[in-house]
Formats: sequence, structure tokens, C-alpha cells
Amino acid sequence: MANVLNTDKQIAVIAALAEGSAIRSIERMTGIHRDTIMRLGVRVGQGCTRVLDATMRDLPCQRLELDEIWGYIGKKDVNVHPGDDPQFGNVWTWCAIDSDTKLVPSFHVGDRSHKSAVVFVQDVASRMRNRVQISTDGLRAYVDAIEQTFGTDVDYGQIVKVYGHEEADQRRYSPPEVISAEKIIVTGKPNVDLISTSYIERLNATTRLHMRRLTRLTHAFSKKRENFVAAVGLHFAYYNFVRRHNTLRCTPAMAAGVTRDFWSVGDLLEAAA
Repeated sequence: MANVLNTDKQIAVIAALAEGSAIRSIERMTGIHRDTIMRLGVRVGQGCTRVLDATMRDLPCQRLELDEIWGYIGKKDVNVHPGDDPQFGNVWTWCAIDSDTKLVPSFHVGDRSHKSAVVFVQDVASRMRNRVQISTDGLRAYVDAIEQTFGTDVDYGQIVKVYGHEEADQRRYSPPEVISAEKIIVTGKPNVDLISTSYIERLNATTRLHMRRLTRLTHAFSKKRENFVAAVGLHFAYYNFVRRHNTLRCTPAMAAGVTRDFWSVGDLLEAAA
């Protein structure tokens, strides 16, 4: 790949991908063939995943929020037929965010099963230095996974939202109205005032905005699981190391003490090589 594109062009392509531009849009803007853009994105995304795995260790996080975001590969589950590629169908990206530094210490691409929840929560736990307070929504899989992973060495609470019925004249994708929200202490002694999923829900919105494969109501989607996982790795590495957070005035990685300086896209490319 390095023999095909010079460094400046690679930086331009990766920056555009990380900011949510579609591959065909980048092709039109840069004149670089979409297959070359795809190969570069996958290679760098896989390298970014390795960088995240190596650097997100012994983290001093105090409060974590966990959630999962829906997407699909090839086809949605309702359109998958016998004989289709087995990787086609719905896919869920499980992710965590540190409420204080906005750092994303861990993510996992899988289904929405108990097994995926356990794999994800165990990975989160392996990266923490301290006892943490965890907040999630009411998904039962979190309760079992957190109990299995942390035992009693965690302060865990859920916020369970009750939604109203959708009106007949509303658009299909309009979110239903939240009627009430109940905070439940599950394990330990979490600070009830801090039981929340606001930051992780905002992260989900940012992810859909900056990762074209997860943007709703578009023609953009992954046709291969490998490409999807690489795109997720690129997104969260860019989010942690390169993207300046307005309220922090630095990157989440700097706020968490993972790095001391701002990273450029060129630095990210070099680290992912």
C-alpha cells in the first residue's frame, strides 16, 4: 500500500474516513480508486485495533457507562436467506466510555447474546486499575456478565427507561417518548445520582455521525465483517487519540493520561503501521 499512495494521500484518505466521508465520496474528491481506499482503511483500521489493545491498559477510570449499537453486514436479519454468506446479518458493537475523561477503553463487535456480553465485560475489567462504578440500561445480559466478571468488586447500577406507544402518524424512525426512568442498584454501593447512560448514548450518536457504515437510512454498509471491525477500530482510535473533545480541551487519551500530546492523523498512521 505504501508503494501505491504517498504519505500525504494516505493521511487525506484516513482523515476523510474518520470524519465520516463515504468511500465513493473520497474517490471523487481525491481521484484515488475506491478499492485502494478500502484496502488502506482496512489495513490502518486493523493496526488501530492493535494500538488500542496495547495502550488501553491499567486505566484509572472511576465511572463507566456501557451500551451496544446496532448495525448490519451485507443484509439485515429480516432479509437473510438460507445459503447467504454466514457473516451477513445484524451486528452489535458493544462499547464503554469513561464518564470523566470520555475515553473509550474497550469495544467488541459481536451479536447481542449473553456470550458477547461476557466477552466484552471481561475485556473492560482487564483494562481497569481501580474499582469502578458501572452504569447500563436494563439489558439482562449486563447483569449476568458483570456478576460473572466482577463478582462483588464493583458498584453497578441500571437506569431503566419506560417508553410510550408510538403514534400512528409518526415517522417510522421517530424515537418513542420516554415516560419515566428508574434507577436500580444492582451490586455494591453506586452513587445513585451518577447512574446514567447519557455519555454512552451521546457516544453512539457520535459514532453514527463519524462512521458511515452505521449512519441510518443510507446505502452505506459493510459487506464483509473484516471491513466492519476495521472501521470500528479506526473510528475509536481516531476518537481517543486525535479528535479534540470540546469540554476537555484535549483528547480523551490525554485526559486519561494514556498520552501526553495531541496526535495527528499522521501519528495514528505511523502507530498503526
